[in-house]
Formats: sequence, C-alpha cells, structure tokens
Amino acid sequence: MKIDLLTQVGYKIVQDEGQFCFGIDAVLLADFASKKIRHNSNVIDLCSGNGIIALLLCGLTKAATVTAFEIQKEACNLAAESIKLNALQERLHLVNGDLKNVQQLFEKYSFGAVVCNPPYVKASHGSGCAASAKSIARHEILCTLDDVIKAADFLLKPNGSFFMIHRPERLGEIFVALNRHNLEASELRMVQPMADSAPTMVLIQAKKNIKPNLKVDVPLVVYKSKGVYTDEVKSIYAPKTGNSTK
Repeated sequence: MKIDLLTQVGYKIVQDEGQFCFGIDAVLLADFASKKIRHNSNVIDLCSGNGIIALLLCGLTKAATVTAFEIQKEACNLAAESIKLNALQERLHLVNGDLKNVQQLFEKYSFGAVVCNPPYVKASHGSGCAASAKSIARHEILCTLDDVIKAADFLLKPNGSFFMIHRPERLGEIFVALNRHNLEASELRMVQPMADSAPTMVLIQAKKNIKPNLKVDVPLVVYKSKGVYTDEVKSIYAPKTGNSTK
C-alpha cells in the first residue's frame, strides 16, 4: 500500500501496487473532460478503479457531485480510503456495482456528464472469476465497450456529454456503438508518444441526441524527447490555481 500526491489538485490517493495503479491515460482523460464539464453538474466515472479520475475531477471542476462507480470491491476499498483522506465525503460518492445493472442503481438521466477509462483489450475466452485485478482493468472480462456506452446512454441527460479514452484501432467499433446508443462523437483528439509516432490513445467526447458535427483536435504529444514531457503534458500535471467552469 502506498499514498501518492496528485500534484494538479493537491489530493492524496491510496494505491496498491498489487492491483492496478493509474497511468497517464487517466490523467489525460480527467484533464480533457474537466475543460468541458459544466458548473454544478452531477458527474459519474464508470470503471473508476481506485478513484483516480473521480478525485481529479473533484479538484479540477466545480461539479456539484462526482460518483465513482467500480465493480471490484478491493479497488472500492482503496477509493474509500482516499475519499476519507481528502475529506471529500460530501462531494465524492462511491458505488460498488456492475455497470450492466445501472438501471437498477440509478434513475435514468441522472448525470450531466459520464466519464470512463474502460478496459481496452477484448477478452480471451475463459472465466473472469479467476482473473487478476490488473487483467480485469485491462481486458473486457467483466464489461465490454458496448456495455460501457449503453450505460452512458442510460445515465446521461439529453445533451449531456460522455468522455472516454481508448485505443485508435477500435474507433470503428466505438463510432458504431455510440450511434447504436443515441450518442454522437463531437470531439476527438489523438494522443501520440512522440511527435513522429503513430497515436496509441484517443480522447473522445460524445454528446447525446445531437446532429453529427465532429471536431478533430491537433494531436496531444506526450514526450518531446525520451523521458521528457512536452510543455502541454507538464502543464496538465502542474498544480492548478483555479477550477474550470462552464
């Protein structure tokens, strides 16, 4: 068990290196979503893990509430410790459950924004019961891409926003699933390790019940040289003096 500092917001997070510790993808998604989440919105983070994105959104936005939703009990226990450590009990709520059952846990149209850093890799055949926490976080063992987007459709208010980070090679599936569930991609930004590298991640904003009008941003480049972040990524990790509001 270890406690890390989230320098952007000044919060601390409890992590277990035997489970799945957060990476840069969670940080980039929280930053991407925070610029667009409206003041006083109710926000839910699906596949929340140890609560990293939910914690960052509490610090980066003026959302009224943030709900961290996670299926793995061990990860929820870590998130609960972080919530207490940062005295966020009034604003950051934790729900341990299966996103395939959101209809039984929440009222329809309960949230102005849904955020998700889902498993990226399609699961191999076999039971998910024996899978490790790391495998469940990385592979579609307990939920699929379609499960995530279907849940977002149920939870989102009309004109609400869904934010996700995923892999570029699955964009075709992502667009099909979004359209199937009343969501339309409105903004897309590729993430490249280096300026001359192919993208390895993609940030997506989709909105509910809008006409097609996709904005494609310039790519986000992570490193300017080996082990050295670009100025943009440095600014994402830098302490924030104010919150983004819309």
